[in-house]
Amino acid sequence: MSAPIEPQDYIYGVKVVQIEDLRVARGLTRRPTSSCKHKKIVYDDKERRCWCSDCEAEVEPFDAFIGLVQVFSAGAASLKRRHLELAEAEQFQVRSRAAKVMDEAWRSTKTAPLCPHCNTAILPEDVVGGVGKASKALVLAARKRQNPIKPA
Repeated sequence: MSAPIEPQDYIYGVKVVQIEDLRVARGLTRRPTSSCKHKKIVYDDKERRCWCSDCEAEVEPFDAFIGLVQVFSAGAASLKRRHLELAEAEQFQVRSRAAKVMDEAWRSTKTAPLCPHCNTAILPEDVVGGVGKASKALVLAARKRQNPIKPA
């Protein structure tokens, strides 16, 4: 004779067990202890204790210290990042005196800067599409050949 057939629970539906119910049965709270980040820590110097005003739980002094260190290190990192961004922005700023002189000349509403060689007006729309470029060494050599140094 074979063993009797025992009915299984899964035939009649799935049995769902709530983990929160097990925690309460063991005397623990439904809310996990890590849900509060303890952002509002109260430091009581008379009782020499730290506690969170949100969850009203005692906070270990080392954990409170770590929280303070994280806030200050995040602030220091933010300041350092801002300093690097400002330094980079200053580095890429137009600093050429010639560019500043041209910009100031183009801001004038009644006059336009002149080309130093041919004395024709240079307007901003003349350089919008870009400008031609030449080697500085070649230009300086050509100028040196045209204007030899006069003995003093």
